[in-house]
Amino acid sequence: MARIEKLVIVGVGLIGGSFALALKEAGVVGRVVGVGRGASNIRRALELGIIDSGGSLDRETLKDADLVLLAVPVRQMPAVMRSMAPLLDSGTVVTDAGSTKQDVVELARREFKASLARFVPGHPIAGTEKSGAEAAFAALFRERKVVLTPLAENERGAIARVRAAWEQCGARVFEMQPQEHDAVLAAVSHLPHVLAFALVDLVAGSKDAERLFSFAAGGFRDFTRIASSSPEMWRDICLANREALLAELDRYRSELAAVRVLIESGDADGLRALFSRAREARERWLKGVE
Repeated sequence: MARIEKLVIVGVGLIGGSFALALKEAGVVGRVVGVGRGASNIRRALELGIIDSGGSLDRETLKDADLVLLAVPVRQMPAVMRSMAPLLDSGTVVTDAGSTKQDVVELARREFKASLARFVPGHPIAGTEKSGAEAAFAALFRERKVVLTPLAENERGAIARVRAAWEQCGARVFEMQPQEHDAVLAAVSHLPHVLAFALVDLVAGSKDAERLFSFAAGGFRDFTRIASSSPEMWRDICLANREALLAELDRYRSELAAVRVLIESGDADGLRALFSRAREARERWLKGVE
């Protein structure tokens, strides 16, 4: 696959910054231009060597770009795509890192009419609770999954370029339909984040919150780690994937109701069976990802 001579990152945070660093470490990228809302974050990205220059959503920045990564919260996508669409060269491939895909695909069909064949939707299933350029590191995607949801209109070369870039970051690339992606991620990513945020908010809203937090230890810290994630990003994800997430919340509410019945009735065998099933399932999962 051809070297990426010019890479434009729109949103130089954990994901966008790590993408740039990974490709630099692999020696497959020439110049990296960063675009972002915060001047201080762009300056920090320059200081850290994540990007080689800062730019804007203008012709000069996008001219001759081989690849553009959109790594912004999903609610920023409409304005970003609208600004970019008339400025893209015929050889520029665009991809995104959004956590939801049906909404991004619908948006791209509306905004990227002339360049839709070169927009390949994607989602790296990797991250931490940190954000901003400071959080970026080259190994973030190593041995992690990246899902592409190619469009019927996509040029084969565009898909190949995006796949190759993620593989050069060390990732394992899979393909899904957008609806399938959103349903899967609602269950194993979006729901856990909502639960973590809700639990912390519940405790923080208690009359004796300070006392409760003072006794919280490893279990609470591990369960709620992801509640330190970006509120803006997760607000956008919840609203973008509303239907699938609501379905998972309903399923979880039913599961909690069943657990409540077991506890209320003093069903020791039932609780043990449920906890055993869950532990065994988690152990199987952990063995599969090692």
